[in-house]
Amino acid sequence: MGRDAGRLRHVVRYFTLFAGLGGLFVAGALLHPQFLTIANQRDVLGQVSINGILAVGMTLVILTAGIDLSVGSVMSLCTVVCAMLLMERPAGYFSLTRAHWIVLPAILWPLLLLRAWRSRRTNGGSSLPRWLGAVAFAVFGALALAALLALPLLFGLPQGLSTVGVLLVVPLVGGLMGLINGVIITKTRLQPFIVTLAMMVSAVGLAKFIAGQGGQIHAIYTGDGERAGAPASFEQLGATILTVGQETLRNGNVRDLKLLPIPGLFLIGAWLCVAFVLHKLPLGRYIFAVGGNEEASRLAGVPVGGVKVFVYTACGVLAGLAAVLYCAQYTQGKADAGQGKELDAIAAVVIGGTSLMGGRGSILGTLVGVMIFGYLTNILQLKAVSSEIQDILKGVIIVVAAVAQSGDVLGGLRSLLLRRRM
Repeated sequence: MGRDAGRLRHVVRYFTLFAGLGGLFVAGALLHPQFLTIANQRDVLGQVSINGILAVGMTLVILTAGIDLSVGSVMSLCTVVCAMLLMERPAGYFSLTRAHWIVLPAILWPLLLLRAWRSRRTNGGSSLPRWLGAVAFAVFGALALAALLALPLLFGLPQGLSTVGVLLVVPLVGGLMGLINGVIITKTRLQPFIVTLAMMVSAVGLAKFIAGQGGQIHAIYTGDGERAGAPASFEQLGATILTVGQETLRNGNVRDLKLLPIPGLFLIGAWLCVAFVLHKLPLGRYIFAVGGNEEASRLAGVPVGGVKVFVYTACGVLAGLAAVLYCAQYTQGKADAGQGKELDAIAAVVIGGTSLMGGRGSILGTLVGVMIFGYLTNILQLKAVSSEIQDILKGVIIVVAAVAQSGDVLGGLRSLLLRRRM
């Protein structure tokens, strides 16, 4: 009976979630003729990609009963670093900018962290599988080595770091910020709300300090000749692929109709990776266990501290990846680029059914929550609703979704269905 009730609860929760997404899609189709066009659907996916990547990382944190208020600020910091790495061309180590100096510890932290883990494993203090540590060491070691080898490209060349270089380095900068969050939370036992709130303020200040002049905007452009800028390949990160037809513009010109934005591919990739970790690796079971009952997990031998450090670090890495995609889409790095993004990410996770108390939720629900948020914003924009009304409606949607996903509502539905079956 208990297993059947749990399965029924799970089905009802997902039915409610997908019904909300389907209802919103139908409403959009009825309210505006452009909603169903391929161009609009492509734009929606492109717009939700950045928030979706942040929400994927936030899901990991919230599953452990934590919270990360700093992802928006970390993303802002990483956009500034990304723009400066692309556009600045130092002649040597003594002419490095502030953005280049923060890259140095960011490149080294994965190797130092894994070395500490291996030392703990040797002393019998870790219960993680040996093969998982070997895979993590190989992956992070390859990333760190590749980023380290990319450093010479900063010197003496007509342009800054390459596209591959920023894709390797900038997420490591975000990961460094997340690692600091995780270590402080684990070692001091402070509430994640307090620690990440402090990081939120500090990251914005660091972003303004690195940007200079109180947080100036660093434009990104593709140059040629004497006025060299970012590599031409960087613009492709914000482009679209998969041609599905043609469209005629107002001036009569015809162009290919692209369907899938590249940031959407990164969102799908991040979702698949995290889904694999949560459902196929022991680490995923540890994450759910820590969120469900931290003390019981500790007594059962789960490395609670290591799990927390992992989820906050992963959240920071994904914030850095989102920053690179932001720079590719908007061609600039801003010290306030991620302002409010942490709230959007938390809202998407809550709408997706992940409990803020931890231990319950899914990455698929988060993805659906991201699309619900994206479609709602798109419909309101198509109907030219003012930004103030949009914010009010989004708040209402968050509350309604939280109530619909709460145990009381689902419990009542479960009892009703069970009563009818009996």
